[in-house]
Amino acid sequence: MGLISSLNREQKEALGLLQIGTFLEYFDLLLYIHMAVLLNELFFPKADPHTTSLMAAFAFCSTYVFRPIGALIFGWLGDNIGRKSTIIITTIMMSVSCVVMANLPTYAQIGITATWIVTLCRIAQGMSSMGEIIGAQIYIAESIPRPASYPAVAFVSVAANLGGMTAIGIATLVTSYSMNWRAAFWIGAAVALVGAVARTRLRETPDFLEIKRQQLLKTSTHLDFEEDTSPAASFQQRKPTWKESAEKKTLLSFFLLYCGAPLSFYLGFIYFNTILKEDFGYSSGEIISHNFFLSIILAISFILLALLTYRVHPIKILKAKGIFMLLLMVFLPFLMMLMHSPLQLFLIQTLIVIMALDGMPAEAVLIYHLPTWRRFTYASFLYALSRALMYVVISFGLVYLGSYFGHFGLWLITLPVTGAYLYGVLHFEGLERKMGMFRANNPYYKTDLLKKGWLKQES
Repeated sequence: MGLISSLNREQKEALGLLQIGTFLEYFDLLLYIHMAVLLNELFFPKADPHTTSLMAAFAFCSTYVFRPIGALIFGWLGDNIGRKSTIIITTIMMSVSCVVMANLPTYAQIGITATWIVTLCRIAQGMSSMGEIIGAQIYIAESIPRPASYPAVAFVSVAANLGGMTAIGIATLVTSYSMNWRAAFWIGAAVALVGAVARTRLRETPDFLEIKRQQLLKTSTHLDFEEDTSPAASFQQRKPTWKESAEKKTLLSFFLLYCGAPLSFYLGFIYFNTILKEDFGYSSGEIISHNFFLSIILAISFILLALLTYRVHPIKILKAKGIFMLLLMVFLPFLMMLMHSPLQLFLIQTLIVIMALDGMPAEAVLIYHLPTWRRFTYASFLYALSRALMYVVISFGLVYLGSYFGHFGLWLITLPVTGAYLYGVLHFEGLERKMGMFRANNPYYKTDLLKKGWLKQES
């Protein structure tokens, strides 16, 4: 842990506060998703299996389809008011949504009103979570220099994953011991409020303050700033500038790369629930318990990937994951046909979640290639748009593709998404190679490591 231990006290405190806050936020966000097999029966009307599947897809997608709107709102706040303030606002929104759901009457009590209110709460939670994780990742990436930012930002994703795992654990206790499900949402509201208060201790990031200083100076003096484009400046010494612009190919690659995460999550935790219920006779509680053990494996893999960035460049890790998943997606329909037990299904899910098509553990690298003065807006909007689009395509598409093509219908979604993911990874690999970040003898990289004490001086 040499890279992280070399950080100063303020950086370590910020890292801890953001990881704890992200853990709490994603506990709240994923609590309903992992209890959906139980809660959808309470808040949605009874219907035939096909209609029930469509309503469940609607409930799931409602968390994500309005995220682009939230991304524009919170992106503007993050780029104009500050990273810190935006993170606090989103945490409070999550807490309020949990309070409402904890007290909401069921469909049997107030009818369709319950359906609409719970859907609105899910929309609010989805929008607030958008500003949360992107805000935390940007805050750390802008506050901690390379290469320490690689594992530091990756551990934000670890915290989010642990929050989701804890949510499944709470859901398992509630369903296994017939506890009141509302208690879980009261816990969620309380932890979100604690996270919001704790984050008031954060300071604004240096990059954001530099952008504001330049804008203020430009307004008062009417002077432009010239960007230092030397190799050394492009790596570490370059100050952010309000004149930075984003390449369209980089924005497209960022979007395509993040389109893979919804596919991996849906296949890992949602798609196979129907098979467990109908083919293997699992109850709602048993499905939640099944997914809880899967989430433990996912959490362990996230931690190992974050630690791996100490030795391997994060983009190389994404490339390996993409190639593995492409092969797995090709053979997945055949594996489904040969599957005859819940254990075999669990092994398939394990491979999917371990090699998930997401940005983990290269989020810091991806963020660095977005212009600082619009970084929050670009990152959050593209992140949100990828999830809003893909969750709709995947959740509704697989309902119909499965009806017409069976398991082979998966190819029509999984193969294009995996190919697009690899295209995005290869683009960022090219950007990093252009900067010399893959070369061990990069003088700017090596000098910075020596200066920070992260590399021993050769004798």
